Amino acid sequence: MKKYIGKIHLILGLASGLVVFIVAITGCCWVFKEEIKALTQEEIIIEKKGNEFLTITEAEKIAHEVYPNKLIHGILYDDTSKPVEVIFYQPEPLFYSSVFLHPTQGDILKTENHLTGFFAFVLDGHIHLWLPEAIGTQIVKWSTVLFFVLVLSGIYLWWPRNKKNRKQRFKFDWKSTTKWKRKNFDLHSIIGFYSCLFALLFIITGLIMAFPLVNEGVYKAMGGDKKATFLIPDGSTLKKDNDNKPIDLLLSKLEKEYPSARDFEIHLPYTDSASIYVEISNQDGVFYNSDFVFYDQNTLEEIPTPTYYGKYDIASLPDKIIRMNYDTHIGAIAGLPGKILAFLASLTVASLPVTGFLLWFGRKFKKKRNKAKTKDIRSLASVS
Repeated sequence: MKKYIGKIHLILGLASGLVVFIVAITGCCWVFKEEIKALTQEEIIIEKKGNEFLTITEAEKIAHEVYPNKLIHGILYDDTSKPVEVIFYQPEPLFYSSVFLHPTQGDILKTENHLTGFFAFVLDGHIHLWLPEAIGTQIVKWSTVLFFVLVLSGIYLWWPRNKKNRKQRFKFDWKSTTKWKRKNFDLHSIIGFYSCLFALLFIITGLIMAFPLVNEGVYKAMGGDKKATFLIPDGSTLKKDNDNKPIDLLLSKLEKEYPSARDFEIHLPYTDSASIYVEISNQDGVFYNSDFVFYDQNTLEEIPTPTYYGKYDIASLPDKIIRMNYDTHIGAIAGLPGKILAFLASLTVASLPVTGFLLWFGRKFKKKRNKAKTKDIRSLASVS
């Protein structure tokens, strides 16, 4: 059985090794995205000029002067000491940029293209391998499935047959005479064992994000009873009124109802019947405990959602766990220590395809060398 499992482990490793290496290395870089950006980006200093925020309509109008005919995804309000961020996003043709405005006066402070720069490059590699999206996404998704089988087969191959071998599988027992091939084997097997739990965590959380069926299956298996997707419910059809826009009253309503919120990301409705979707952040650095609230465009009455994306304090345990998926994937669920652990674990996972390839290459080279020696001996024997 070990022989067959070993063959499967080898084939899957060669098939997915490069993808696993790229995804793991880019994952290392992505973990500290917010911290690195905070250190490297110049902070915008807001000169106090009033206490009342720009209305949503005003922010929309000013931002469209910068990017006319582009689709506004949402408007992020923090407080009057920080800029209002108008976020543009559309999939076809792909466009993803932000315009930062003075929170009370509406002056354009700066723009940012989210599709350029180091972290855009890192994310593209992590989910697309820098290939066209339709191709790269599928390669990453199915390579992750292969890596799942690879980790399980690796655990089976690592499992020691007796007590004597067991001691050697848990620690490095190197001497001055230990050859590099033995050291490489230990690096692959021992580090592979200690990192397998983290690797499985990365794989499962990644598969939940990559495959809707996996997301739904895991959620339902935990006892979840809502729709395992994100939906913006419909409300009443918008009444055309250029003078009075109910959406401009929404921010003050939110500030009264959620006084301890960190910020509000208000998403403009895409149609005349869609509700206004608001993401309310309650804690810096994580997303799982945000509140997702939907309002009718005309009445600003709250509209219930049939999905697990709703208010966090009334969410069920399966709802909370599945919403923790992204924060768990990057280690943010445990704060800075969790991110450090995720970084080190990703780096360790990235080393496994390298040490595994060296093991295979060394054995293949050894076989070729032995065959060459045997051939030379036979040739000499025939001559003599």
